[in-house]
Amino acid sequence: MTSSATDYLAAARRVIEIEAQALTALGVALDETFADAVEMILRARGRVIVSGMGKSGHIARKIAATLASTGTPAQFVHPAEASHGDLGMVTAEDVALVLSNSGETPELADLVAHTRRFSIPLIGIASRPDSTLLRQADVALVLPAAAEACGTGVVPTTSTTMTLALGDALAVALMEHRQFTPEHFRIFHPGGKLGARLARVADLMHTDLPLVPFDMPMTEALLVMSGKGLGVLGVTEGDRLTGIITDGDLRRHMAGLLGHTTGEVMTRGPRTSTPEALAEKAVAVMQDRKITALFVVEGERPVGLIQIHDCLRAGIV
Repeated sequence: MTSSATDYLAAARRVIEIEAQALTALGVALDETFADAVEMILRARGRVIVSGMGKSGHIARKIAATLASTGTPAQFVHPAEASHGDLGMVTAEDVALVLSNSGETPELADLVAHTRRFSIPLIGIASRPDSTLLRQADVALVLPAAAEACGTGVVPTTSTTMTLALGDALAVALMEHRQFTPEHFRIFHPGGKLGARLARVADLMHTDLPLVPFDMPMTEALLVMSGKGLGVLGVTEGDRLTGIITDGDLRRHMAGLLGHTTGEVMTRGPRTSTPEALAEKAVAVMQDRKITALFVVEGERPVGLIQIHDCLRAGIV
């Protein structure tokens, strides 16, 4: 390893260690004011308006996105834009979450004044308890004293990491109080890898099912199998799924196949899924059993069919 590479690694580890120590200090410093902030957000009938300037603004955008995706309606408002008309987006039903490391960011003045004028609850996050922001705030969350990881003390590094972690802590506390589930998360994340992993079987299953009765001649059953184009048949007795016929079953009964009935060819007790199950779980079952399709049942009544190819196309691997 070159001396330059050694220096790079040393710098990276130093930064991570400084920020890790600051996060530990933040956790120790939390007190009942954090619970007050959570309760204030829960009482709001509107949204959480998150704002900050510069690097704090970038953190504010992320916090707003995390809150919104975990069940707490939230929106980022740029403080400079707020001074030019966007204050109309902040209503008496909302609660404001304002971020500023110094607590003296001049661009925040109009937004803070607006919350005071219209009695809009204000949560402030800053590192100085005597700052203008925290003195004006209804709930003041103070970041513990910690050195910035840049070494010069002027680049927001440790302070933004602590602010981001505090925003995550608020979001998770609110999420747990609301009993936010993976199903709720899936609703807010229908696209991308997260959406795919949280997709339900019901979202991907076929409902035009290749079903045949237990005593149907295979001459007729093969026409159903070909017509549905799913490469499989479900065999029923009344409303109950009792068996499945796949290509493998056809090959095993190739001699005299057309003289058999579906009940004689089928495999009994097929593996099934429920509509509410995660599609990812259905894929795991199919891969484990080395099969390509599962019938979906409610009780014992078939209501759908999910194929591994559908899951792969949806990004579930």
